[in-house]
Amino acid sequence: MPPHQLKWKFYPMRMLLIALAITCISACGALGFPGVYRIDVEQGNIVTQEMVDQLQPGMSKRQVRFILGTPLIEDSFNRNRWDYTYSKRNGLDVLAETDLSVIFEGDRLLDVRGDYTPASFENRSPDAAQAASEEPAES
Repeated sequence: MPPHQLKWKFYPMRMLLIALAITCISACGALGFPGVYRIDVEQGNIVTQEMVDQLQPGMSKRQVRFILGTPLIEDSFNRNRWDYTYSKRNGLDVLAETDLSVIFEGDRLLDVRGDYTPASFENRSPDAAQAASEEPAES
């Protein structure tokens, strides 16, 4: 056999192997590569119920910052609201997520909203709860 016909003899087998390799490689991207470890990513402020239970109405901003830590979000348009958010993710899966908003009037703690509620804020009078639920007017 001449040399130029020898290379065409295995041509269909080569094409089949190349097609099989491309299929296998592309399947790994669509299904996720097996055996890949994804770490848990924690972002934000870890706030527990015990920390929130220490909050009392009328506390100063400095006292709240001492108990809860530096807020993740200090709104530049509303200086009287601090937001503490926390999320724990593994890849695209959300494992845990909490939100807590602390509202001040001037330098004094007025209200706490979110996933945790301190016991000292549950026993307030209805007038105080209504005043706390009203948002301050935007300027």
